[in-house]
Amino acid sequence: MNTQANIDINDDKRCHHNAQVSCGNCMLSAICLPIALEAEDIDKLDDIIQRSRPLRKGEYLYRENDPFTSVYAVRAGAIKGYSITDDGQEQVTGFFFPGEILGMDAISKNRHASSAKALETSAICEIPFERLGELSTRLPSLQRHFFQLMSQEIANDQQLITLLSKNSAEERIAALLLSISARNARRKLSASLFRLPMSRTDIGNYLGLTVETVSRVFSRFQKLGIIDADNKEIALSDIEQLRKIANNPDKE
Repeated sequence: MNTQANIDINDDKRCHHNAQVSCGNCMLSAICLPIALEAEDIDKLDDIIQRSRPLRKGEYLYRENDPFTSVYAVRAGAIKGYSITDDGQEQVTGFFFPGEILGMDAISKNRHASSAKALETSAICEIPFERLGELSTRLPSLQRHFFQLMSQEIANDQQLITLLSKNSAEERIAALLLSISARNARRKLSASLFRLPMSRTDIGNYLGLTVETVSRVFSRFQKLGIIDADNKEIALSDIEQLRKIANNPDKE
């Protein structure tokens, strides 16, 4: 996603599209794995993880109502989660970036509650849930880590509810940009320079806004010198001002 963090395909330790990369040499392991895991334990986890060919843009990782067998970690690229409403419309439920886990919403009913589709070419680690459960009983730190991930899923749902309760389009878009910025920083990437893998239509759908409103707000932020947008390439020129808008647009 980040324009300053291009993947070197000649270096397996940084090549997230390489199916042979292991947890031990993956640069995202500090995010995906509990810090307390020893090298031997990481090898045990690595043995159960499946790494297939990369998903191309538009390909599905899973579909709504598919049987639940695995959880997934994004190793490269970006994934869109969405569900279909009663009237047949798509409702975007989230965006997932490298180092983030998805698919856990299916645990309770053993079926996926939403679909997941690649927004761009993406590399995925598939973690069979049954084998993960068996391994977790032997590795308490791993079990705690996945409890934390499930807790984070709940927090993300609450964040979305908070985001959609904001009064103005400016607040919603500012909050989304700050969220992506923080997630980039967590992966040791630039918090101020990144590429948005999703379309303006997807952003509007996720935030409950029309695509015209999304485009208008981006243009307004650019005129105010808060961001510099070149199609999907985004530079946050004034993060503090963006925070003020996200918290209270009257302060801008």
